[in-house]
Amino acid sequence: MDSEYKQIVVAVDGSEASEKAFRKAVNIVKRNDARMILAHVVDSRTFATAEAYDRTLAERAEEYAKDLVDSYAENAKVSGITKMERSIEYGSPKVKIAKDIAGRYSADLIICGATGMGAVERFLIGSVSESITRYASCDVLVVR
Repeated sequence: MDSEYKQIVVAVDGSEASEKAFRKAVNIVKRNDARMILAHVVDSRTFATAEAYDRTLAERAEEYAKDLVDSYAENAKVSGITKMERSIEYGSPKVKIAKDIAGRYSADLIICGATGMGAVERFLIGSVSESITRYASCDVLVVR
């Protein structure tokens, strides 16, 4: 029997929502004998202006991203995941995950956490999970 999903992108950001998404992803990756692509996007727009005051910000963001993805990778390994890639990008998570990362790895599923934004925030800026759903050309699982 052919499994449905072979390349699964898991968007992680260290939040509780992404933690839940990761746990669900581990099971789905194992069930499908798929490759897990751990993806984290450093939202460079948020620190572009602050960078003028603090030069080490970009370095710290990069360090945080690397440590974060490494800890998820370690957890995945302990859970029995053998096929895994890591992807750290810079830019807007809304577009990078759905288009660039999913495209590069020919993803057939993206798993992300539902963000904990209120209705007003969502109306003003839109949630990342909502944008991933809109821009992705593959299936998207938003974990609540």
